[in-house]
Amino acid sequence: MKYMLMMNTPSGGPYQIAQWPKQDLQAHIGFMISFAKKLGESGELVSAEGLAGPDQAKRVRAGKDGKPITDGVFPESKEFLAGYWIVDVESPERAYEIAAQASAAPGPGGAPLNMAIEVRQVMSGPPKDLL
Repeated sequence: MKYMLMMNTPSGGPYQIAQWPKQDLQAHIGFMISFAKKLGESGELVSAEGLAGPDQAKRVRAGKDGKPITDGVFPESKEFLAGYWIVDVESPERAYEIAAQASAAPGPGGAPLNMAIEVRQVMSGPPKDLL
C-alpha cells in the first residue's frame, strides 16, 4: 500500500529553518538525507521532495474562458506543506512508524522537532462500487 507522509510546518515567515544556526541546519539536512537513503535501501521509498515556501506559491483555477487565473502569494499562511514522502509499505502501521521517525528530525540544538506528519493512503483508483 502506498502512503503519502506530509510534513507541515507552522508559519512565522517562510521557512524558519533558514534562521537556524548553521550546525543545526546541517544536522537537519543530514538527517533527511540519511532518512531517505535508509527508506530507499529498504525498498519502501517511492518519492520524497522538499517544497518551496508559501511566499513562492500560487493558487490556480480556470477562468470562464479556460485560461489560468492565479492568486497568491501566501506568505502569512497559518501552516504550510514543507515536503512529503511517498512510501510503499505492507501496512498502515508501518507508514505510521516511518512518519514518527520523520517527526523526530533534529531541530535547533539537536532537539527532536516532533512535528505532526499527516499520513494518507494513496488510492490506486476510485472505489469499485463507483465504476
